Amino acid sequence: MFLSKQEADVPVIIAGDKTQLQELIHPINDSLPIGYSLAKAEIAPGESSQLHKLDSSELYYILAGNGKAIIDKNEIYVEPGSMIFIPGGTEQFIVNTGTEVLSFLCIVEPYWQSTAENILTN
Repeated sequence: MFLSKQEADVPVIIAGDKTQLQELIHPINDSLPIGYSLAKAEIAPGESSQLHKLDSSELYYILAGNGKAIIDKNEIYVEPGSMIFIPGGTEQFIVNTGTEVLSFLCIVEPYWQSTAENILTN
């Protein structure tokens, strides 16, 4: 089984952490026998995601923009090409400190589920 699709065909939603999100690949939505999901997130200049933690681990790959990720109160500056692994159960949020949209891919394993996301307060 294979899957082919275009980013332009994937709806944009506002995620629980307030990022603009596209679930590019998800085993439930796409009927795939995989244990992870792949999303594209975007944050406008001067904005941030909400403090949250997932039961799942995440891997961010920064595509465009500049910002800082706050992972368990540690600040990590990000730019295109930056990668961050975030273990499950870790408090986190990301801030766009630049002048263009902060865009990044996010792999979640096991795959993202709303019931496994806990929104906290900044």
